[in-house]
Amino acid sequence: MKRTIIFAMFAALLAACGGAAPVVSNQASESGQTTGPGGDTETVIAHSADRGEKPPAGSTEQGSSEGKSGWSRGGTPIDTSTYDKDVNSAEAKLKASPASEQAKKELSQAFYKRAVALTEARQYASALGDYRRAVKYDASNTDAKDWIEKIIVIYDGMNKAYPKEGEEPEPLEYKAGDV
Repeated sequence: MKRTIIFAMFAALLAACGGAAPVVSNQASESGQTTGPGGDTETVIAHSADRGEKPPAGSTEQGSSEGKSGWSRGGTPIDTSTYDKDVNSAEAKLKASPASEQAKKELSQAFYKRAVALTEARQYASALGDYRRAVKYDASNTDAKDWIEKIIVIYDGMNKAYPKEGEEPEPLEYKAGDV
């Protein structure tokens, strides 16, 4: 329920901003003046979808034929080391017992938990990959399926293409001290 409310609030924010973040700049007018009517410095606030981040090398972050701009990496870097260990452990269990349904479900849950953390950090392209992997190992993982649809709706709402399956980037690199 809490995630649904957070998602609804985020979707409303994106709709209000057209999917773009505010950008503040001081710009001179044609007369060279940078002051407003009261003599104060004038600040222009506009919205820009450019987050300054580039796609991973070799990706096809091009806009689609539907006129959408390409996807880009974004969000807040987070420490995923605990989630990475869980994924690696579950992958080892599955490798040892490839036919084990329990091992597949554990791997699905490990990917899902990391995807939730990435979603909360607004790393949607990376989270999308983990949600897709969660469904790959457990087709009955309805939560992961729901989040795949929600992330695609977010990208569609921003008029951006989303990463194709297999082209999702790794999580943003986390450095000690990152907030």
